[in-house]
Amino acid sequence: MVLNAIANRKSVRVYSNKVVDDFTVKSIIEAGIMAPSWVNVQPWHFIVVRDDAKKELLSQASGGQQQVKNASALICCVADMTAWEDEKFSKVMEKQGRNEAVRNYILNSEMLNPSRLGAVETLLRTVEQITYAIGYMTLRAEELGVGCCIVGAVANELTQAQGSDIGSSVKEILGLNDKQVLHSILTLGYEDEKKPTVKSRKDFDEVVSYEVLGQRFQ
Repeated sequence: MVLNAIANRKSVRVYSNKVVDDFTVKSIIEAGIMAPSWVNVQPWHFIVVRDDAKKELLSQASGGQQQVKNASALICCVADMTAWEDEKFSKVMEKQGRNEAVRNYILNSEMLNPSRLGAVETLLRTVEQITYAIGYMTLRAEELGVGCCIVGAVANELTQAQGSDIGSSVKEILGLNDKQVLHSILTLGYEDEKKPTVKSRKDFDEVVSYEVLGQRFQ
């Protein structure tokens, strides 16, 4: 059940030597692809990395996090702003059965199409959308018994931690253009030593209100 996966999921950073096979990796990515997105634009791309040299560079780009280098496989989660371009966006809507008038309305709406507002707004909305897919993938990994960790601290346009041009090197090895941002890395591997899941969360009343901020949900 989904609730069990939510309750048991944890960040796993130490892996055994057991390989996560391609079939399993594909199944995890397919779950991400099923995630919802605004107007179904699907502004994401997922790059599977197994090459040791690439993993080493990506580890350096994430501040030396060892799980990036030692994972059986990586899923590089790319926020793809090119998905909002008129031709691509329109093709997605056409596939949904939206007629030309509706497509043009959405394409020209500042509320529905952030690319009409600018690069920053487009990046913000794209980052929002890809997080849904990442969440789905972590839950599918849990269902399949695969440990994973979301690594968001990477040298990219979001953290602006691109010293020594490592961010540029990462974009080059992954084949990304200026409108494609490595949002995060999902590390995959089988947990070396099974440990219980311990979740520390704020109290319900601290994060939930009823009707207006600060009014308790009974």
